[in-house]
Amino acid sequence: MLVHPQFDPVAIALGPVQIHWYGLTYLVAFGLFLLLARLRAAQPQFVQAGWTKQDVEDLLFYGVVGVIVGGRLGYALFYKPGDYLANPLEILQVWKGGMSFHGGLLGVIGAMALFAHRKGRSFLQVTDLVAPCVPTGLASGRIGNFINGELWGRAADPSLPWAMVFPQSGSLTPRHPSQLYQFALEGLLLFVVLWLYARHPRPTGRVSGAFLIGYGSLRFIAEYFREPDSFLGLLALNMSMGQWLCVPMVLAGIGLWVWSGRAVGSAR
Repeated sequence: MLVHPQFDPVAIALGPVQIHWYGLTYLVAFGLFLLLARLRAAQPQFVQAGWTKQDVEDLLFYGVVGVIVGGRLGYALFYKPGDYLANPLEILQVWKGGMSFHGGLLGVIGAMALFAHRKGRSFLQVTDLVAPCVPTGLASGRIGNFINGELWGRAADPSLPWAMVFPQSGSLTPRHPSQLYQFALEGLLLFVVLWLYARHPRPTGRVSGAFLIGYGSLRFIAEYFREPDSFLGLLALNMSMGQWLCVPMVLAGIGLWVWSGRAVGSAR
């Protein structure tokens, strides 16, 4: 049985200026996105569509805004609607924590739609370019969760070699290091699968559909090892809020996958 290392949340302190590990993981996530999106834009199908490095940089800006705004609003609406309805100004207090991936995804979708409209591009072409570049950012974020000792897992068998005590949980119960499970599943594994799949031209919308199905399925599995939010617990069918939010995500991915195949068939 292991004990969480209790990292100092401050990675770098320069006088009064403090740089937190979580902030660094966001910078790593955005840096990896920029690198991978440039590689995607250099692939023949995107070069032929006129994608440039400037487009990728603009896309990153839109995405950052979408992640922050959508992630914060999603957390308020999905997880604590009553609290934030009573104190709406607290939504702006992002330094207190509280971000939702599913909300961030909706924010990014909105940002990509705006980008596509302003650039005169197909929305699904934009999301197909972006989708394989997202999982590395998710992986980086899960490392940040682990360093902070937050979003710990459910109780684990003490004989499990990697069972870990998270003092932040308020107990000495050995738990699954679910942040690392999510790092491996929805981060590394999803990245490898999507990147390899997207190396060759696919019907428009197919890569985006694969992302929704892949992330939704892997997150659904990981939630069985992650401790549900204390203020919510398990909901209907003993499923967590994270799992319930994954259901429409997977269904949308399946629908997009089927639609993209039929669209190609009807165009022949």
